[in-house]
Amino acid sequence: MSTTKLVWHEHFRFTGSDSRGRDVAIDAHMDGKGAKPSDLLPISLAACTAYDIVNILHKQRQDLRDLEATMESEQDPDPPWRFRRIAVRYIARGAVDPVKAQKALALSEEKYCSISATLKPVVDLTFQIEVESDPVPAGE
Repeated sequence: MSTTKLVWHEHFRFTGSDSRGRDVAIDAHMDGKGAKPSDLLPISLAACTAYDIVNILHKQRQDLRDLEATMESEQDPDPPWRFRRIAVRYIARGAVDPVKAQKALALSEEKYCSISATLKPVVDLTFQIEVESDPVPAGE
C-alpha cells in the first residue's frame, strides 16, 4: 500500500506529495503555477507506459536516446467532464528497432501499466510509437 497527500494552499492551488514525499504543484487557474488536475491523468498514463518502454528497451540493449509523448484527450462537455478518450503518441529517438519499440509499448499497455489497466474498462485508450533513428554521419 502507498500513501499520497494533497494540501490546499489558497484559491485553487494545491501541493500533491507522492508516496516518496516528492511534491507536485497543482493549480486549476488558467494562469496558475501548477498542473491542471485533469491534465495529470493523461500525463500519468503516459509516464506509466513510458517507464515500461524505457525499461524494456534498455534490457533489450536498444540505444534509446530520447522518448517523448504527446497526449490528446477528450472529456464530456458537462460536469463531471468524464474522460472519454486518451490517445498517447510516442516518439522514440536513437538506434532502436521499431518492432522492439512496438512490442515494448504493447507489453506495457497490456500487462505492466497499472494506470492503463485501471482506465481501459472505462476510457477509450489508444497508443502508438514511432521511431526516429539517429542519422549516420557522413563517412561512416
